[in-house]
Amino acid sequence: MTLKIAMIFCNYGPYHLARIEGFFQYCQQKKWQVIGIELARNEAEYPWETQTEKFPCPIISVIRDRPLETAGINLLGRKLINVLNQTRPDVVAIAGYAHPGMLLALLWCMWYRKGTILFSETAENDGSRSWWKEKLKSLIVRRYHAALVGGQPHKRYTIKLGMPADAVFCGYDVVGNDIFHTDYIKALPRPVTKPFLLAINRFVPKKNLPFLISAYATYCQLAGKNAWDLVLCGDGQLRPEIEQQINLFKLQNCVHLPGFLQQEQLLPYFAHAGCFVHASFQEEWGLVVNEAMAAGLPVIVSKCCGCFEDLVIQGVNGFGFDPKNASELVQLLLKITSDEIDRKAMSQASLQHIQKFSPAYFAQGLSQAVDYTLTHR
Repeated sequence: MTLKIAMIFCNYGPYHLARIEGFFQYCQQKKWQVIGIELARNEAEYPWETQTEKFPCPIISVIRDRPLETAGINLLGRKLINVLNQTRPDVVAIAGYAHPGMLLALLWCMWYRKGTILFSETAENDGSRSWWKEKLKSLIVRRYHAALVGGQPHKRYTIKLGMPADAVFCGYDVVGNDIFHTDYIKALPRPVTKPFLLAINRFVPKKNLPFLISAYATYCQLAGKNAWDLVLCGDGQLRPEIEQQINLFKLQNCVHLPGFLQQEQLLPYFAHAGCFVHASFQEEWGLVVNEAMAAGLPVIVSKCCGCFEDLVIQGVNGFGFDPKNASELVQLLLKITSDEIDRKAMSQASLQHIQKFSPAYFAQGLSQAVDYTLTHR
């Protein structure tokens, strides 16, 4: 009998498609069947434009006619149960435990005695913690048979919540590295004429963009005519505040706001940036750092980002900084844009290191989690 494995995400964006494709290819050898399930085809928070119809394995949308945020839990729950009843997976990998739909999928698995794998990129320091929420979270996590997590901070936290150490595997937070490779994108037209620093974020408070702009303004004063431009890709609720801040510091000619861009539209910026900067003071992982490294960029990353410990090799492919210490970031910006740094060597280091964090790594980790689940459920 063929083993049937389902992967449930809120919405299949580019990252999720790269992961399930990597796992699907891996499962061809094992003759496992893979099914993708998304709670909704569209999500307002992440307005990706991805096509799932011609994918090599089935991807089922529970809700197709409205964004996830507007789908009532009763409708979503009823349709999700129908999908699970029709597909009858043996093992279900579930993205997190915050969304009610994910908890419902866990309950369905418990009722029918199916194997459960938690997808998690939560680390202990990526948000405020209260004892009763931690207790509740621990009760939920203990109901899963295994977990696939982002990296070392996430593994430590999942174990602390009660998952056995040998049931926690790494490799969750990967992207399709090949899409961003310099061999593929280097011929794309240059979007900004001057050398530039690149940041890609939703314009929301935790991304710390006012801090980044303030530090960049100081950097421009110190670097003078040698200052690089700054490109801030993205959009969101803080855009008016950010535009006002840019005007206040008189940075209109050197800070670029191209808006929210789909993955293909971002590639020219990755191709021609000199360095990637990620300043979040709260970040579960930060997959844009994966993308930047896959494009061969040196990276300057907040130490509060979940990916920092696993992806940034201090002084080799980039630098970490305290996201509350503006002078530290200013000094790093001056350093990375000067002749003091061998940016070509850092670029190669980024490219080499990120190859360890590929869809194949995800597939290997998930396969180990499946094997563990089958022997411990």
